[in-house]
Amino acid sequence: MATGESPSATSAATKAPPSASARTMQRRVVSAASVGQFIEFYDFAIYGLAAVAIADAFFPSSSGTLGLLSALAVYGVAFVARPLGGLYFGSLGDRIGRKAVLTISLTLIGAATTVMGLLPGYDQIGVLAPTLLVALRLLQGFSAGGEAIGAPSFVLEHAPRDKRGGWITIAIAMSATPSVVAGVFYVVLDMAMSDAAYSSWGWRIPFLAAAPMTAIGIYIRRRTEESPVFEALKSRSVHVTNPVRATLRNDWVRMLQVFCVMSLSALGFYFLVGYFVSYLETTADLSRGQSLIATSTALIAFTIMLPLGGRISDRLGRRTMLRVGAVGMLVVAVPSFALVSSGHLGAATLGQILLAVPLCFYGGGSYTFFVELFPAATRLSGAAISYNVAFALFGGAAPFAATALVSATDLAMSPALLVVLTGVIAFAASLGVPETAGRDLLEEA
Repeated sequence: MATGESPSATSAATKAPPSASARTMQRRVVSAASVGQFIEFYDFAIYGLAAVAIADAFFPSSSGTLGLLSALAVYGVAFVARPLGGLYFGSLGDRIGRKAVLTISLTLIGAATTVMGLLPGYDQIGVLAPTLLVALRLLQGFSAGGEAIGAPSFVLEHAPRDKRGGWITIAIAMSATPSVVAGVFYVVLDMAMSDAAYSSWGWRIPFLAAAPMTAIGIYIRRRTEESPVFEALKSRSVHVTNPVRATLRNDWVRMLQVFCVMSLSALGFYFLVGYFVSYLETTADLSRGQSLIATSTALIAFTIMLPLGGRISDRLGRRTMLRVGAVGMLVVAVPSFALVSSGHLGAATLGQILLAVPLCFYGGGSYTFFVELFPAATRLSGAAISYNVAFALFGGAAPFAATALVSATDLAMSPALLVVLTGVIAFAASLGVPETAGRDLLEEA
């Protein structure tokens, strides 16, 4: 593989100040990645925020907890498809380019979300309703498996060497803002209509809004150029026939490291965007509006702090951020859930922000590390497999596992145990990973 060769002229040229046209394209790439991340996670966020209404529409049951668990299980189903989507889109991106897979993945997830908003409920078509819901969630997860690694890789390979962490975390931070936007959307709906109207059709409106958002995202992405790193690989005639097989054979240690590192990012992020709203409604006895306000405020804080974490990682390195962030998560886990479960809006908001702070330190390192670690020729394949498996096990399953844990133990703070266990895994992994900040992207790691 040519990734073991000395840096090319293309690589060396990235050390020089970019031209005005290059800076314009770099800004356009960050914007395209950010918009795509927004749309992808908007589609995921609205499901988590509407979980209670979805449970009523598709899983009617005499037990409210059973219906909610069913809806959250379907939420997690999408994460089962993420590794498969990662395999497909990762291999495709390593073979034909980064830009193409981003357009395909965004189109699929937008279409699935729009159709979900039109899907009849259990009362109209019976068991076919939850069956189709599962199928659409699988399609969302499949496409998200490509988007989640394609966008950070695309930004990484366009970014200046000393700004990769800051640039990538700007794009990743946009994956939290959809929950804020969706939260405001649902607060307005909650205030503007009766409970009966909301449960009947109001919750569907944000799903239908995915259609115009997707069209805008596709337009922006079509105005970008392929990454200079991929173009350099083409100019060297580097071609890996089967990137998945190559990365499984050569990069399995890196994949294991990324899996362990990303486990904590996955758990923490999906607690914020996919669990806390329903948790506050069902466990902390806050209203739907209060729950959305508390979580939206915490996500705004996350959106602001994560790029700061990325910029700090460009100075201090990825490993430092991983270790500091993991220790911070261990320290705040119990007091955070004590505040969140208190039943008071202010305390619930503060508790989520308390959890978000160390998560942003940790993410400042992890979200760049997981794509920076792999060689260029198999970057998307290696990152896609390890990242998506971690998010399937620790992200998609987090809301369901936390809800089941509270139900089984009758202890509102019991989900903190999941944070502690995952934090221990992540901290242990951070002790053995290499430093990737400043690495030449065309050199073998």
